[in-house]
Amino acid sequence: MRHLIATLIALLPLPAAAAPLLLVPDRVFDGEAMRAGWQVLVDGERIVAVGANLAAPADARRIALPGHTLLPGFIEGHSHLLLHPYDKTPWDDQVLKESQAYRVARAVTHAEAMLMAGFTTVRDLGTEGADNADVGLKRAINEGRIPGPRMIIATRALVAPGSYAPKNDAWAVPQGAEEADGPNLVSAVRRQIGAGADVVKLYGDYRWRPGEGSRPTYSQAEVAAAVAAAHDAGRQVAVHANTAEAMRRATLAGVDVIEHGSEGDAAVFALMAKNGTALCATLAAGDAIARYRGWNGAEPAPADVEQDRAAFRLALKAGVPICMGGDVGVYEHGTNAREMLLMAGAGMPNGAVLTAATAGNARHFGLKDRGRVAPGLLADLVAVPGDPLADLAAVTRVAFVMKGGAVVKAAP
Repeated sequence: MRHLIATLIALLPLPAAAAPLLLVPDRVFDGEAMRAGWQVLVDGERIVAVGANLAAPADARRIALPGHTLLPGFIEGHSHLLLHPYDKTPWDDQVLKESQAYRVARAVTHAEAMLMAGFTTVRDLGTEGADNADVGLKRAINEGRIPGPRMIIATRALVAPGSYAPKNDAWAVPQGAEEADGPNLVSAVRRQIGAGADVVKLYGDYRWRPGEGSRPTYSQAEVAAAVAAAHDAGRQVAVHANTAEAMRRATLAGVDVIEHGSEGDAAVFALMAKNGTALCATLAAGDAIARYRGWNGAEPAPADVEQDRAAFRLALKAGVPICMGGDVGVYEHGTNAREMLLMAGAGMPNGAVLTAATAGNARHFGLKDRGRVAPGLLADLVAVPGDPLADLAAVTRVAFVMKGGAVVKAAP
């Protein structure tokens, strides 16, 4: 009987394989440089050939993208899919008053908006009070049940006891991250990795009480122990750090990426450059918060915005590796590209911004299968009108999105 079943299965028609796709834009930004006249051949989920005048198979389907530039799918370096803009609902209210089911339902729409905006990968740095909901969100996307980017997740993030939020002096309230320090910090790192974390996030400094400035929350030894445990498990470590001292401790402890860095000085940026520690400056978060407080975007900018810009320029001058990530969730998902425009506005050349959002983020996050337009890599690709080297705002007008060889947004 088993032989008969096997014979019948063998006689069944196989599903037709999708035809190769030949993408024909005006030009290709390959993650490092602009290539005029290039074409890209995709077969299955991978890029199989790039270059001018490709010899495509006879059955290849041609997708013409006249007037457009094709780029690697953008990689969002700092996101919170389980948050939504603070001007609509304050962070405390999201953590304390919104159910996890409601927040996950919103996150589904956030994920789709991000993908449609051309961001085919996201590094999501903490659920902010939604437990490990990002694990299920990632699974649903990977299984094709909902549209969204490939996710690199941090689960709950780690904070020193007493340092994080929400705060209430009358009773204990749920926290937006997991509290752990000392030897317990290493256990928490391992526990989060076991629960699904792809990257470990620590809060290296924070405001101990409302109205205070940020101060370091972990010793260098604590951060180093957490880094060792994460690296042993093949995971990177991202550290929220605004103060120069917390940035210094994190860098010396061997972390992979520092998030924010708004109070960084020349000395700490020189140390980061020497150690190869990357910076994800999140300029868009500070810009958005200033606008929520009434700034209309006119110059001179508020002091906090100017401080963010000045720190970013110091990092550029020092040669710090720069990630592209805006802390989206503070502002609307799908408008991620505003970080790219602010990076350029603070002095980063357009080409370097494009690299930061593609090949640079792939390199900094250890993603060897994406971030460039090259044979063998995942066919995660976007097209924008015109030439983004000349007009970077083109990245806000994504017309075509491909993820893993499947067209998820077609050019008009």
